[in-house]
Amino acid sequence: MFRLHCTKKLLDRIKPEICAPGPSDTALGSWYATVLFWKPQIALLVSERTLLPVLMPLAPAATLARRFPAQLALVLREHGVSSEFIAQEVCRMDTVKYAKTANRSVVGILNEFVKQAEFWLAAYAYEKGDDDDLLAVSAKLAETPCSPLYKGPVSPDRALHELVEAGAQA
Repeated sequence: MFRLHCTKKLLDRIKPEICAPGPSDTALGSWYATVLFWKPQIALLVSERTLLPVLMPLAPAATLARRFPAQLALVLREHGVSSEFIAQEVCRMDTVKYAKTANRSVVGILNEFVKQAEFWLAAYAYEKGDDDDLLAVSAKLAETPCSPLYKGPVSPDRALHELVEAGAQA
């Protein structure tokens, strides 16, 4: 089970049943999500624990949470994460609970990633239906130094690798 903390814009699109914030069962923790009203519309999801960004098509919005684990698996594979870790993470994401955003720091990172994604999508000349571009942009965003991570790994990709390595040693 994982929690998906959505911005008001996204909650208005999905109209899910909202529950109280709480912990997720996944190694990457809860996820924060927003919608980018571009053509086509994009969802940006960020891990609360590592700040790992994942971009994916929003449509159809009602199935976003069901489609997300598959997109996350692609992003994790792009970062060279072991297939065992990916399988465990995806398996734990069988159920989703929606919540409102609760961590202002992660919301700030979401907003910063939106600005950077605009640049990278233009640089990659994103075209409708080209999910490879979204994967490449997700990987580029993960290299961004993030202030909440300054005391440790500094960027989401490094935080991800630290988390995976710590899990492998446990």
